[in-house]
Amino acid sequence: MLGDDEDVFDSVTWESPNTHPHEFDEPILSRGPGFRQTTFDSNEDPLQPKWEGYLLTSVRDPVKELAETKDAYVSYLVSAKTNLPIFSTPNPSSRRRFQDFVFLRDHLVRDFPACVVPALPDKHRLEYVTGDRFSPEFMERRRLELHRFLERLSRHPTLQRSTLLRAFFESTEWHVHMHQHVAHPPTNEHSQGIIDNISDALLNAFSRVRKPDERFLTMRENVDKFEEGLNVSERLFTRIRGRTSDGNPESGEDLTGDYHDLAVAVQGLGFLESGITDPLNHFSNTLLEFSALLRHTTQTTTDPLLIHLHSLLTYSHANRAVLKLRDQKQLDFEELSDYLSGVTSERDRLAAVISGHAGSTGLGLGAYLKDRVDAIRGADDDRSRVEKMRKLDAKIKELQDAVTTAHETSDAFSDETLREQAVFQYSKETEMKEMLGNLADGQIEFYKAAMEEWDRIIPVIQRIRVDV
Repeated sequence: MLGDDEDVFDSVTWESPNTHPHEFDEPILSRGPGFRQTTFDSNEDPLQPKWEGYLLTSVRDPVKELAETKDAYVSYLVSAKTNLPIFSTPNPSSRRRFQDFVFLRDHLVRDFPACVVPALPDKHRLEYVTGDRFSPEFMERRRLELHRFLERLSRHPTLQRSTLLRAFFESTEWHVHMHQHVAHPPTNEHSQGIIDNISDALLNAFSRVRKPDERFLTMRENVDKFEEGLNVSERLFTRIRGRTSDGNPESGEDLTGDYHDLAVAVQGLGFLESGITDPLNHFSNTLLEFSALLRHTTQTTTDPLLIHLHSLLTYSHANRAVLKLRDQKQLDFEELSDYLSGVTSERDRLAAVISGHAGSTGLGLGAYLKDRVDAIRGADDDRSRVEKMRKLDAKIKELQDAVTTAHETSDAFSDETLREQAVFQYSKETEMKEMLGNLADGQIEFYKAAMEEWDRIIPVIQRIRVDV
């Protein structure tokens, strides 16, 4: 049996470099991926991500610009604290609107296809928030979601060092920089080659990798389990929210409404019992306070939890998309290899016909029948076959280069995906700790306040004496 004074959580490490939405704390450089510089070791796993420094980001101070006009919008103050050498100042800041975040996200996805780029909140509405897009509640929820978006980027060892993210924080001519980035992207566009010409014809949505890598199968299973857990949690807390406080004080269809109705009934009873009117009024007020506590807990704890759960789900979808793209790269290589094998077989068949050994090359019944059909059609002229072989030789050379490139691309993408999974795991663990910590803090605050309310009313109720 554990002693009363024994701390059973001594082995649990909870310290992590959190950034408050409205201020910066000093970064803890000894802990937390993305918040400290990695100590490089030649014996380290090359597939593990490496961080060059920390980037602490913040989104705050939403302001309605061009108010009272049809072009009104909300701008946010984005700021950072960093020691990354790519930044020209350790404390960059600027004001950005939602469309700027959309541009940043879209082009990071295009420029870094192997990276898990988090999604943005919906442009037009947020769940569990009433009012228009300029209401304080909506702007605060969006600010929090944008803050979380930048936090995810800041924890990524590649994205945190991108020139576009640096300009997002530092540039005083952001619109000019956006146009330049569109006109001259940092990565060269793929030239039209054989892969571009034949991929659409070869690949389709129903194709499957024939030689799947067990590592990525395990990753996909883990993603499935994680998303299933998030979906179950979201449904459960949505049900709890609906039964406890549906956010509408007028509905009276939840537990907060029941406590309010009970308070009214107790207050009415107090008017009938002249000797205990005052204690019953105190009890009625306590019920009203408890009802308000339930509603407050829903707004400050349950609703943010639901939003964070949904945000984590969309983040996981972005991770799933990277895994799917890796499979597509392997599928490109497999399909191109098969195509090369088919073209080579056709070239060998023609060579066998020219040498007078048609049907003896071991190419099968299909090749023999094709030879017979060509003979019947009069298409067995050696000169035409030689011309076909010349074209096939050129195609084989081009395909060999394409297969080599596809193989190298597939291997490189697989290695990058392994690093991405490590980064996603770090980020996921950090957010889960933050989310569950906020839930625990909210519940502790609720129960402490509830206990104080009931502790005050219990002695009042106990002093009631009723003559029988």
